[in-house]
Amino acid sequence: MCGIVGFHGPDNVVGDMIIGLTALQHRGQDAAGIATFDESFHLCKGQGLVNDVFKPKHVKKLKGHTGIGHVRYTTQGANDSDLAQPFTTSYPFGLAMVHNGNVINFRDVAKRLHDHYHVLPKTTNDLELIMYTFASELRVKDLDHLSVVDIFDAVETTQALVEGAYATITMIAGHGLLAFTDPLGIRPLVLGRRDTPEGPVFAFVSESTCFDYLDFEFVENVGPGQAIFIDNNFQVHYKNPYALPKNFCAFEQIYFAREDSVIHGRLVARERVRLGKLLARKVADAGLKPDMVIDVPSSGYFAASGLAEAIGVPYRRALVKNNHMGRSFIVPTQAGREDVVKKKLNPIREFVRGKKVAVVDDSIVRGTTSRRIVRLLREAGALEVYFISSAPPIVSPCIYGIDMAMSTELIAANYSEDEICRYIEADKVIYQDLADLEQLFAEERGHGGSCFACFSGKYPTGDVTHYLRHVQEERQSHRGDKKGKKAASLSVSAKAPEPTEH
Repeated sequence: MCGIVGFHGPDNVVGDMIIGLTALQHRGQDAAGIATFDESFHLCKGQGLVNDVFKPKHVKKLKGHTGIGHVRYTTQGANDSDLAQPFTTSYPFGLAMVHNGNVINFRDVAKRLHDHYHVLPKTTNDLELIMYTFASELRVKDLDHLSVVDIFDAVETTQALVEGAYATITMIAGHGLLAFTDPLGIRPLVLGRRDTPEGPVFAFVSESTCFDYLDFEFVENVGPGQAIFIDNNFQVHYKNPYALPKNFCAFEQIYFAREDSVIHGRLVARERVRLGKLLARKVADAGLKPDMVIDVPSSGYFAASGLAEAIGVPYRRALVKNNHMGRSFIVPTQAGREDVVKKKLNPIREFVRGKKVAVVDDSIVRGTTSRRIVRLLREAGALEVYFISSAPPIVSPCIYGIDMAMSTELIAANYSEDEICRYIEADKVIYQDLADLEQLFAEERGHGGSCFACFSGKYPTGDVTHYLRHVQEERQSHRGDKKGKKAASLSVSAKAPEPTEH
C-alpha cells in the first residue's frame, strides 16, 4: 500500500504536494518522492518520512505548475532509495509516473517489453512495467499531433496488458496530468478542485482527507478502469470506465484508510462503527460479559466504540499509544514490528486491573502483535482478555498491494480459532463473519462491489497460483525466511502455532 498525489494548477504546486503527502503518511513510511515540471522535470526522492526527505533546499528546486508525489511502503522488491517513486522516462515527450498497487503478471509484461520494444527495466519496482508499457503504446502515435484520444488509446492498451491492482498518476511533459486505474478499481483514487483568482487547481489523491487540509472540493472518484486527463488549458477529459464489476479493497475500510476519509461516499469512521456493532451478536452468542471494551489504537477505536454501544458496556481507552513509533503493520521486518509493538503501547493499569476486558483490533494477520497485547493486559492485572477482530479471518495472501503476501504469515490460514486463541493467550477470540461484512458493504456501496480475496481466497483477477508461488520464493530469498519455512512445515495440532507477526 502506498499513497499518491498529483497536482496541476496555474502556480507552483510543491507546497500543496508536501501537505498532501503528509496527510497520506500513514500509507507508507519507507520512502517519499516528488517530481515537478516546468520546462524540465525536477525530482527529489529518498528513504524516510516526508519531513525527512524534503528539506527547504529541495523544495526551492521543485518548481512547476504540475507535480506528482508518492509515499511508499514496500510490497514488491527490496526497500532501498532506488525504488522510491516517482519514476521518469525521457521518451516520448518525457513521462513521470507514480502508482499505488501491485502488478501480478509482471513476468509477462517484462518479457513483452523486452521482446517487442527492447526495454529492460532498471529496478524490481513494478511501476516501471506500467510506465514503459504506457510509453511504448504512446510512442507509436503521431507525436507531432498527440490528441486526447491517442492518450486514452494508450491507457486502454496498458490496462489490457497489465494485470493487478493499480492507481496511477502521470505527468506528460508539455501536455498535462493523467490518472487511470485498473479495470476492477481495487485501489483508491479521487479527484478534487480548488478555485483561485489565477484559475483552478486540480488534484488526484489516494484519500479525500488530503482535501480537508488544502481547501479542495471533492469532485469524484476515479472509477474502475477510468482515465481522466487534465490538459494545459485545465480542461478535464474522460475515458469511460470499464463495464466490469467494481472490486474495491475491503481492507481499506477496515484498516488502511484514515478514519476521516470518505470512500465512495461513505465516511470510514462510520463504517468502522458499524463493523463494531455487527460483532455484538457474536459476543452475545459466545456468552461473554466483558466489564469494558477497549481498542488497539488507533485503527480499532471506532469498531470498539460501536461494539461497546451495542452491548451496553463502557468503552475505555486503556491502551496508550506512543504516536512517534509508527505503524507496526508497515514496518518491513518482524524484528522491527516486535520492537515497535513493545515500545508504542502502554496499558492504564487502574482501568483494567481485575476486569474482564474485550479488546478490539482491526484484524489478526500474523498473531504476534495480538499476543503481545494480551500479555500487556494480563501483566496490568486484567482478569480475562477477549480478543475481537473487526475483520474476518485472513486466510489468503493479498496480492494487490498489502504486505501479507506469504501464506505462511497468515495465522488463520493454517490454524483453527481455538489454536489461535491459545497462541495469543486470550480467553476467547472472536472474528467478524465474512457474510456479515459482505452484506454491510453491499448495502453501503449500492451499485459498487468489494474485493474480499484475503478473507475468501476468491481473487477477482482469476487464478493467481503462479504469482503466489513466485512471491513466496522471492520473499524467502530476500529474508532468508527460516521462520516462514518452519511454519510451512508445522502440522496443525494442539501445539500453539509459531507464525510471524501482527
